[in-house]
Amino acid sequence: MSSSSQDRTLPATQRKLDQARKDGQAPRSKDLSHLAVLGTGAAALLLLMPSGFDALRSQLALSLVFDARTIADPAEMIGRLAKLAGMGLVACALFAGIVLFAVIGSTVAAGGWIASTKAIMPDLKRLNPLSGLGNLFSKQQLTNVAKLVFMSVLLGAVAWVFVSNSMDTVVRLILQPSPSSLRALGDWMVGGTSLMLLVVVAAAVVDVPLQSFFHRSKLKMSHQEMKQEHKESDGDPHQKGRMRSIAREISQRASITAVPKADFILMNPTHYAVALRYDDQTMTAPQVVSKGVDLLAMKIRDIAREHSIPIVESPMLARALYAHAELDQPIPSSLFTAVAQILAYVYRLKAAMAGTGTMPAAVPEPFVPVELDPLHKKSAAGAKETA
Repeated sequence: MSSSSQDRTLPATQRKLDQARKDGQAPRSKDLSHLAVLGTGAAALLLLMPSGFDALRSQLALSLVFDARTIADPAEMIGRLAKLAGMGLVACALFAGIVLFAVIGSTVAAGGWIASTKAIMPDLKRLNPLSGLGNLFSKQQLTNVAKLVFMSVLLGAVAWVFVSNSMDTVVRLILQPSPSSLRALGDWMVGGTSLMLLVVVAAAVVDVPLQSFFHRSKLKMSHQEMKQEHKESDGDPHQKGRMRSIAREISQRASITAVPKADFILMNPTHYAVALRYDDQTMTAPQVVSKGVDLLAMKIRDIAREHSIPIVESPMLARALYAHAELDQPIPSSLFTAVAQILAYVYRLKAAMAGTGTMPAAVPEPFVPVELDPLHKKSAAGAKETA
């Protein structure tokens, strides 16, 4: 089921924002780029122009000096022209490099650095006239057009006010000597450019958060998309359950090597097997070192017989330990008493086999809470379904 744009009311998650960045999508402000070009270009001209003009003027003065050798060798003029052109190209390259660096810096400042080629890859969907028409009348595009019209009107008004207020000063420059008039004209141009840059600065201050808002609005998600993302992030519950079951089985198979360290084995009598170990010097409670069902249970039993480890049949306790005890961890406190009874029986059995004690009576039947027995839970669930 696809979600329409009207259904996308939830803010984009961090995962979707990260995916958008991988696809080359990030908030970009054209006004910030314009400010970088105009501001940096104006500052570079203001700072570099005096020294640059002095160097070009000096070189031009040297190039216009002629003597007999120059007249005899016309190729000398070609060399002078090449030197002047080289100086001009170096000045232009330096100016272009400064502006380019400012543009790249402003772009990174607005949306961060993105190393992705997906945005420039061919996409036939971009040729769809319907989607292009929709983008033309989108909220973001209409806002950009309104902002552009407002900026044009505002810049025109500022320019008109500045020129009209300083027209008399500009006209009087004709009556001044050339060096003074040129200096005054330069100051006049710097003042006008500064006013225009102030307008562009105000536009950039508004445009940067505005473009970020439009970018996040474009990536808004529907409830269905949010559910799908959570499902993909967390994984399918059934698949996760199956993976946990496989991991548990692998862990149990690996624990087979620990069976020889066990003090005794609990069985049910063939389907479940739990190997327990207890060391009163290093352990606070008995621990399960290995457990398994069916074939794995038979394998545990065979290894126990090979190493003469006592095997005790206690079906309910074996099932409870298998279901609730973790490998190499203390058993649940609710099973302490039951395991202690079996452990005491095993100690007496080992003492009798060693000839230092009497053979114990029948295997005790320890008390196990019914809610810890997995078979009890299954039977209770089946009774509810039948009812």
